[in-house]
Amino acid sequence: MIETTNRHIVIFDGVCNFCNGSVNFIIKRDPGAVFAFTPRQHRCGQALIQEYQVPEIAADAIVLIKDGRCYLRTDAVLEIAKDISGLWFLLLVFKIVPRPLRDYFYNLFAGNRYRLFGKRDSCMIPAPDVLSRFIVDEN
Repeated sequence: MIETTNRHIVIFDGVCNFCNGSVNFIIKRDPGAVFAFTPRQHRCGQALIQEYQVPEIAADAIVLIKDGRCYLRTDAVLEIAKDISGLWFLLLVFKIVPRPLRDYFYNLFAGNRYRLFGKRDSCMIPAPDVLSRFIVDEN
């Protein structure tokens, strides 16, 4: 079991250029360092996915573990928007849109993210100044 107390853990696709950009976006807007990150390709990400019983159908989804709850897709994005600096909390207006409709467009984008933004051969290596924000595999 991975310690998740007092941390909002974002599980992301470590080889996706858009996903890596999103992680950097969150880091820049999280001065209190509330968010921690782990790629879904690493053992830590896989362990959390299993622990929180994330369905296989959510393989393209961003996952947020916050306060013992698991959020997927647009629910994860909106939860993140609540906790980062700036006016991003205004995105919460999209909560009035039914989740299936929000997630339909999310899935459409997620299914094309490699084609639109490309992908890497391996997971990103965090810069030394943000390395402590990443949950890495213990060897």
